[in-house]
Amino acid sequence: MNAKPKRMESLLSLFSFFFVLLYSFLLLSVKVTLAGGANTSGDVLKGKENPFSPKAYLMRYWDKTVSKNSPKPHFLLSKASPLNAVEMATYSKLAEQKTLSSVLPSFCSSAKLFCFPDLSPSLEKHGADANFAVYENKNFTNYGTAGLGGVNSFKNYSEDGNVEVDSFRRYSRDSAGHNDKFSAYASHSNVVDDSFNTYGTGATGGAGDFKSYNREVNVPNLRFTSYSDAGNGRAQTFSSYTENTNSGGESFSSYGKNGNGLPNEFMSYAKESNVIQSNFTSYGEAGNAANDTFKSYGSDGNVPEQNFKSYGDGGNSGIESFTSYNPQSNVGANNFKSYAKSSNTEKVNFANYQEDFNSVSHKFSGYGENADGQKIGFKVYGPDRSFKDYAKTGVTFASYSKSGSGSASGSSVNKNNNNKLVEPGKFFRESMLKTGTVMPMPDIRDKMPQRSFLPRAIVSKLPFSSSNVNVLKEIFHASENSSMESIIKDALSECERPPSKGETKRCIGSAEDMIDFATSVLGNSVTLRTTQNVQGSKQNIMIGSVKGINGGKVTQSVSCHQSLFPYLLYYCHSVPKVRVYEADLLDPKTNAKINHGVAICHIDTSAWSQTHGAFLALGSGPGRIEVCHWIFENDLTWTIVDRMV
Repeated sequence: MNAKPKRMESLLSLFSFFFVLLYSFLLLSVKVTLAGGANTSGDVLKGKENPFSPKAYLMRYWDKTVSKNSPKPHFLLSKASPLNAVEMATYSKLAEQKTLSSVLPSFCSSAKLFCFPDLSPSLEKHGADANFAVYENKNFTNYGTAGLGGVNSFKNYSEDGNVEVDSFRRYSRDSAGHNDKFSAYASHSNVVDDSFNTYGTGATGGAGDFKSYNREVNVPNLRFTSYSDAGNGRAQTFSSYTENTNSGGESFSSYGKNGNGLPNEFMSYAKESNVIQSNFTSYGEAGNAANDTFKSYGSDGNVPEQNFKSYGDGGNSGIESFTSYNPQSNVGANNFKSYAKSSNTEKVNFANYQEDFNSVSHKFSGYGENADGQKIGFKVYGPDRSFKDYAKTGVTFASYSKSGSGSASGSSVNKNNNNKLVEPGKFFRESMLKTGTVMPMPDIRDKMPQRSFLPRAIVSKLPFSSSNVNVLKEIFHASENSSMESIIKDALSECERPPSKGETKRCIGSAEDMIDFATSVLGNSVTLRTTQNVQGSKQNIMIGSVKGINGGKVTQSVSCHQSLFPYLLYYCHSVPKVRVYEADLLDPKTNAKINHGVAICHIDTSAWSQTHGAFLALGSGPGRIEVCHWIFENDLTWTIVDRMV
């Protein structure tokens, strides 16, 4: 009964053997030496693409799917998988067998993916003083354990990197008078993952100083677990922490729990940051005589979110001060749950806790509940605050403002206060696209890690849904609460979000899928457009010659924006009622051409949010104005082929 399946299996094995043999022969036969000594091999034969490569398949797929009057776009071909035929067949088989995770490092390297390094645990102990400079991707375990006095200094550590993963476990544990300094740590890096686990636990005296930590970082993920737990008199200072960062999170869990006399200071924390979430869970729980200061916390932030859960719960004689908390922030949320609950003689002071100017919500649940002898004061405290089940005694409100002087109202927002929240030139009016106009160009540089598409033969075998998130985590070695876990979950959440009114959307992990989506919306006579380079970024540019695509008529396009994911993933969506332009961009001082930009103008903005960055920058509201923006590096827009050419 089993003879036929076994015969089929033997035939497949024989076919695979001859395929590999044929490809090996091709590799040997195509290796040639060009004039001048340059060698070429593998996927190149006399300047032509190897017919078995993913790029060659993509070229054939373009010819089959897209109209012949549209040339193959170099941009799309440059994103094709670099895998050769043997690698593609091997990894496709492993994906089918659900064993791809066993070869993740080689897979990531060969396929040009974004993966975090697997840091091996270390049991080595380090007791002496040390200075660390120009290091990255390290695991510090048992470092400074039981150390007496001394200083460890991390200066310019993991600076200017792309994917930085550092782990500090049992660092300075049970030490006495030991000082740690983190200065300019992981600044100007992209996708930083730092983990501090049982850092300073049981330590007596000493200090931890974080200065300019993770400054100007894109997608930071910082985790402090059991940091200074059961410590005695150890001070921690966070100064200019995660300043000017983008789209990340900081987590403080059991920070200072059961501590004694622990002064912690957060100064200019998350200043001028974008979409930053901070979570303080069981922070200072059951602590004695804690002293925490938050000064200029979240200043000038955009969509900040801070969650304080069981903060100071059961604490004794602690003092928490919030001065200028979230000043001039935009559209964020602060949640205090069971803050100082069941505590004894806790003092909490909120001064100038109202200076956000646009729709920042604040919720206090179980605040000071069942506490004894507490003193909680709100001085110059603003609107949009919700108090639920908070202590009815020991809480004072002074100068409570019912309506903030800068809050949004009506159909427009306060333009004078909010321009600093949106980069100059990020959004502009259609009237600016005229020859001779001088205007600021935003930073259009791609800040995401470089990645390639996966071949459809592989990506089609990988799950892509929240219901299979654990499978994805296993494939890409994403541990619990890690940056990679957050990256995967965030991408899935965005891709599974219901489309907006009139929107057709799809998340795409292969070049062939992108072609299919674009042609399904626009037909097969399509072309791809993107800004030529990044010249002019963050400086003034002059508009040269301007060309309206399809004669400048209102049309439809498909825009594709990168999403952070292990392989190259685009969020593509149809954009109705737009006008698309191409323009030469000139240096305003010399009139020399420095770039060729693609701009898209959204004619109908009626479905946009009132707090959209475009209205913050331009000072109007949904449906009242058109909004234009440039296509950034490695983003693109599809349109029908220009009939005017």
